Amino acid sequence: MESHIRTVDYHRNGEALGGALVLPEGAKAPLPGVLVFHGWEGRSEGQEAFAHRLAGLGYAAFCVDLYGKGKRGTTPQECEALMTPLIQDRAELRERLLHVVQVVGELPEIDAERVAAIGFCFGGLCVLDLARAGAPLRGVASFHGLFTPPGLPTVSPIKTKVVAYHGWDDPMVPPADVVALGQELTAAGADWQIHAFGGAKHAFMNPGANAPEMGIEYHERTAHRAWTGMAGFLGEVLA
Repeated sequence: MESHIRTVDYHRNGEALGGALVLPEGAKAPLPGVLVFHGWEGRSEGQEAFAHRLAGLGYAAFCVDLYGKGKRGTTPQECEALMTPLIQDRAELRERLLHVVQVVGELPEIDAERVAAIGFCFGGLCVLDLARAGAPLRGVASFHGLFTPPGLPTVSPIKTKVVAYHGWDDPMVPPADVVALGQELTAAGADWQIHAFGGAKHAFMNPGANAPEMGIEYHERTAHRAWTGMAGFLGEVLA
């Protein structure tokens, strides 16, 4: 299915942010929507590529910008400098996340009653935080995301369905963190799944990831399995 992309500028507290909406060609609005949260680098071509794949499944996909229009990291140092302030201030991050959900829900192309979110790495943490915050989402899918809880109040029960796709050999999220997330979501009454893939490291969905000595590496088989699983998950929650 062909798709097209257009820029969506939005603002929060006077700050300009630059998102993008990807729609299936010729589709009739409103469509079920999926927010796509970027990794530590900010808005990226990889993020847009996933959005186009989602449009191919019939969804309106919104590429989120959490850093500010034009703010992108091109080196590990730049990426860390952009992400760290939000990791250290999860309350501010939560406000940014809830704001963009509201922005997307007001787009005429999107059915505000049928919205989900997916995220990668830092974005995987973001979608879990949205579920914890009680955002009006049908479901969230975290790909090689960070599981550290925000230290903020969590809704109970969590009504958003949650799935996490995790590389078992990811050094950033050891097995103890996986167990802790399951315990956290169980205590919050969530409908949750965690899929752990043997032999997969951090960033297994990113074809450009190639630093196995740091535990960061693309893993084609796992990427295919995780995406296929997510397609079924979205088909369930956005039906």
